[in-house]
Amino acid sequence: MADYYPPWGFYYKVEFGISKDANDARFQSVSGLSVEYDYESLKEGGENRFEHKLPVRTKYADMVLKRGMLSDSSVIKWFLDAFRDRQFTPADINVVLMNEQGQPLRTWKIAHAIPKKWLVSDLNANESSVVIETMELTYRYFTVQ
Repeated sequence: MADYYPPWGFYYKVEFGISKDANDARFQSVSGLSVEYDYESLKEGGENRFEHKLPVRTKYADMVLKRGMLSDSSVIKWFLDAFRDRQFTPADINVVLMNEQGQPLRTWKIAHAIPKKWLVSDLNANESSVVIETMELTYRYFTVQ
């Protein structure tokens, strides 16, 4: 029986269906891979000890990606097309967690993502820090493979 070790959370890549550029796969952090159900309460007549909770709808959190700002990026062009020209083109995204050999351990396939928010970190002459861009996306659902 092989020993079980939880995977490290720092070796991953983000694959956009709209970009083949390797730089567009590198992000400092990825968050928002979560799913939960909304529940509806149903009170049964004569039963006062509890109420039934029935699953109604699935909710997915918004996905947030952070990285050092790139001057040339297909993903940023996609964001700017949405915010500047109101061209919302859905894209499929894969978040791939890898092992030490660079082989995929788990893949989250995000369906129908569109830009929601784009944020550039503060510019400050008193600090020598990298400019970070934060991209927030909304999407329909994800599957895990």
